[in-house]
Amino acid sequence: MEVTGTVKRLLPVQNVSATFRKRELVVNTDEQYPQTVAIEFTQDKVDLLDRVREGESVTVSINIRGREWTSPQGEVRYFVTLQGWRVQAGQAGAAAPSAAAAATSMAAAPVPPAPAAGFAPVPDDDLPF
Repeated sequence: MEVTGTVKRLLPVQNVSATFRKRELVVNTDEQYPQTVAIEFTQDKVDLLDRVREGESVTVSINIRGREWTSPQGEVRYFVTLQGWRVQAGQAGAAAPSAAAAATSMAAAPVPPAPAAGFAPVPDDDLPF
């Protein structure tokens, strides 16, 4: 899956243990109803965020991870994490050239073929069908 949007925050690296580190990227999505989502990068994927800046448009490839946890009191809770594994610089304005190209190709109407030898073109009439 992918999430596309603008980087709202880039949190510092957290060294959870001597062998585990993580870093979160907060993105405001580009949708009709924008969402603010935190995406977690772990281990060697943390380094992918070194070239990301707040305010930048990005596309982040993610995996959805879920887990069950039982509290000491026996209460069962469920957690979901969006785990990032790739970050690409956003395509700011990329949709506009595609739309412009489509409009240009639609504006140029196809040229009808020339009538075959021996056939006269059919005159336009005003019949509604």
